[in-house]
Amino acid sequence: MRVTFLRDFDWKPPERNGRVTIAFKAGMSLLVRKICAADAIAAGAAQPLTKDKEHGTQ
Repeated sequence: MRVTFLRDFDWKPPERNGRVTIAFKAGMSLLVRKICAADAIAAGAAQPLTKDKEHGTQ
């Protein structure tokens, strides 16, 4: 899922049992795993990008 991070967000993949942390910085717009996107959106750290935003149209 493609999201834009609104603030810095650290995500720990559950299958790594806390041994790995992926740091996302505010302003990054990128494709992340659905579970990561869901966690970031629930924390208020990201918002999903729509198809319109991805292609620069309004």
